Formats: sequence, C-alpha cells, structure tokens
Amino acid sequence: MSGKELEGKVAIVTGASRGIGRAIAERFAAEGAKVVVNYFSNEAEAGKVVDGIKQGGAEAIAVRGDVSKSADVKHLVESAVKQFGHVDILVNNAGVMVTKPALEASEEDWDRTIDVNLKGAYLCSKEVAPLMMKQQGGRIINMSSNSGLYHPSAMRFTEYVVSKAGLNGLTKALALAWGPHITVNAICPGWIKTDMIADTDPEVEARILGETALGRWGTPDEIAGAAVFLASRDANFITGELLIVAGGRGMH
Repeated sequence: MSGKELEGKVAIVTGASRGIGRAIAERFAAEGAKVVVNYFSNEAEAGKVVDGIKQGGAEAIAVRGDVSKSADVKHLVESAVKQFGHVDILVNNAGVMVTKPALEASEEDWDRTIDVNLKGAYLCSKEVAPLMMKQQGGRIINMSSNSGLYHPSAMRFTEYVVSKAGLNGLTKALALAWGPHITVNAICPGWIKTDMIADTDPEVEARILGETALGRWGTPDEIAGAAVFLASRDANFITGELLIVAGGRGMH
C-alpha cells in the first residue's frame, strides 16, 4: 500500500478512547479517513484522541454511546452522517473482559460480556448496513480475538471466549448476507499490550509468551495496521475471513 489508503472515507471506531481502538482511530486518520471516535465512559481520553487527530490535520468527532443499546447506536451512526455525510467503514472494537472461572462468574458478568462484545457488534453493523448498501460499498471489521479460536484461554475467561467465538460466526454470517457490496471480516489479535491485560499474573504472562512463536507481546499499532489493510482497496476481494494477528500463538 502507498499514499493515503483511506482518503475521503468516513470511519466509525467503537471503543476508541484507548488501546487498540485508539490506535485504529489514529491510523485511519493518518491514512486520510474522517473518524468518529466512540466511547462509553472516558470522555476526557476520547477528547484527547480527537484533539490529536485534528492536530495531525485530519477530521474527527467523539460520540458517547453504549453499543449494547440500540438507541445509543442509532445516535452514533446518525451523528457520523450528520457530521460527515456518510459511513464507509465500521470497526466493532468495543469490548469487555471478565477474568473469572466459569463457576465464579455471575449472570451479570455473562450478560454484560455478550451484550457488549457480540450484541453490540450486531447492532452497530445492522445500523450501518443500509447506508453501505445504498452507496454500494462498505467495510465492517470486527475485533475478535485469538481466544475465540484457541481453546485453552477458556480456562480463565469463558464469557469472553464465547463472545468472541460468536463474533467469528457473526462475521461469516453477515459476509454472506450482505455481499456483494459490503465486506465483513474479523481481526483475531493475540495478547496485545493494553490496559485490558495490564494486571496479568507474571506466571501467566511467561506461559503466554512461551506459547508465542515471536516471543513477545503485540502492540496496538500492529493491530491497527491489519485494520487499515482490511479497510483498504487491497482487501477488495476478502470477506468472511478471520485474520489472526497473534505472533504465532496457537497455530493449528
């Protein structure tokens, strides 16, 4: 890829106030996209993302919203269209993780994880799809996880793994339902150094790195690079795929 791959495109990135979502929003802006930075609670950090994008010469707005609530999702998409006129790219990145064994997790833990990680992606995708179909083009990128494919992870956070396995299924189902004009793909990161896993036990960290061929954590910017690829014209003929970006962990 060369030049600004996303020039003239409008992208919504959910959960973009920190971590992977923030990195994607910033990379998309650097590639010429106008970016809608969705956040749930951290207005200050979302504002910093928008300010940084604007300082770099690109356009962005921040929009609060709970992706598990249809009214919030409708407001998010309407805000994007009102500000920028259309939506070309949706990145379903918002997510939560409960790190409890299955017998210790509550019904509320289950509901919140499934609601945000799976239902949220469905609601956001369903809201942008008619717009993308009308303009005969669009990209939906779901932020899944290698945990949804690599079963030993289920020992620690069952709800999260199930939500991501479901997201993989949703990716394929929507790719079939919404072709030929909309491509739907998922990125399955391995262990990425973000706030979400900042409190990982040292023994667990050592085991994970020992299972990773490249022997290190991934970075949010490396996931952002994969998202830029799937949003670019180089991925025109790719849909329904799960792109694993995990440093070789769990190869099978």
